[in-house]
Amino acid sequence: MTKADLINIIADKAQITRVKAETVVNTIFETMIAALVHDDRIEIRGFGSFVNREYEAYQGRNPRTGEIIEVDQKKLPFFKVGKELRDDINRGTGG
Repeated sequence: MTKADLINIIADKAQITRVKAETVVNTIFETMIAALVHDDRIEIRGFGSFVNREYEAYQGRNPRTGEIIEVDQKKLPFFKVGKELRDDINRGTGG
């Protein structure tokens, strides 16, 4: 599913224009991004949670040249699936 698909589904189900549905989707994504930028945890009951994981700096290796490189410390968003979503996927239900 693409972002455009999601917008179209929301527009159809909510019986709103595609422009309004796009505004809704963009607002949700922008709000989630802002929360993660500020190291806030996002929890959507029944779906899952997003949290930043911090990784320390380390020495890596360039696979092409074999050269050792320094990899800076970083934060990456991590998604943990919720129990209800996991169960729905395993049963093949949902939506």
